Amino acid sequence: MAKIGIVMGSDSDMPVMSKAADVLEEFGIEYEMRIISAHREPDVFFEWAKSAEEKGFDIIIAGAGMAAHLPGMCAALFSLPVIGVPMHTKSLGGKDSLYSIVQMPSGIPVATVAIDGGKNAGLLAVKMLAITDRSLRDRLKEYSQRMCREVQKKDERLQDIGWIEYSRE
Repeated sequence: MAKIGIVMGSDSDMPVMSKAADVLEEFGIEYEMRIISAHREPDVFFEWAKSAEEKGFDIIIAGAGMAAHLPGMCAALFSLPVIGVPMHTKSLGGKDSLYSIVQMPSGIPVATVAIDGGKNAGLLAVKMLAITDRSLRDRLKEYSQRMCREVQKKDERLQDIGWIEYSRE
């Protein structure tokens, strides 16, 4: 059974990272969620990242803000895929986090989603696992069809009542 590691550097990242966990739960994928600061407790972080494969993790989802070293350091220590989630920051709106994660050196890839993209990180992890899991792939197709139907219902409602009433709902 697949297992995902979710790690963040601060509990302030929890509202974003919990969306990744929600997706994994929806698809029945096991995960471990941790708050570990690579800067404030480097020994704890190194031990966690180095032992991730032994724990059975197939993918790590790592969220970080500002200097955003957590995803890159995970990728340096973990041989399987890492998905980075840049966090919105007050000073630079998350651009600092995004740039830090996407500018990894050659040989240390980190897949990166949008700023505060916890949900998409969870979905990307599911899609990665679905490469070799046909059942998961079928459930992803159902998920996409459900999203399509939700948008169609919203459009039908808009057409029925008009944009002014729709915007007041």
